[in-house]
Amino acid sequence: MAASGGTHYNWEALPLEELNPMIGRRLVTGERMMIAHVYLQAGAIVPKHEHDNEQLTYILEGTLRLWLGPDDDDEEMFDVRTGEVLHIPSNVPHRAEALENTLDVDVFSPPRSDWLDGSDAYLREQPS
Repeated sequence: MAASGGTHYNWEALPLEELNPMIGRRLVTGERMMIAHVYLQAGAIVPKHEHDNEQLTYILEGTLRLWLGPDDDDEEMFDVRTGEVLHIPSNVPHRAEALENTLDVDVFSPPRSDWLDGSDAYLREQPS
């Protein structure tokens, strides 16, 4: 950390955490926000979940299909493509599927404690 309190990161130098054979991630965390590179292979599924953290999902490469809503009959579907961003408010249930190999940048405020302590079992399950 610099004397100013700033910290410089290189994504490629950060450890790549393999969550399951289809999804990996790298994290940078501050006091009140977190940014992650999430690597999804085509066909990767992120099961429905929700969290108190506000989320921005920015696609650098590929396409991620996201569904937002409490139940399957009342979901909104978004195909988020390269260069696009989706805002997911706090406590909104959502799920996703990678339509092609995708590099997703997720920003959370506050940081996701379940991602930091490894209690995010919904991402660590083997795809079926």
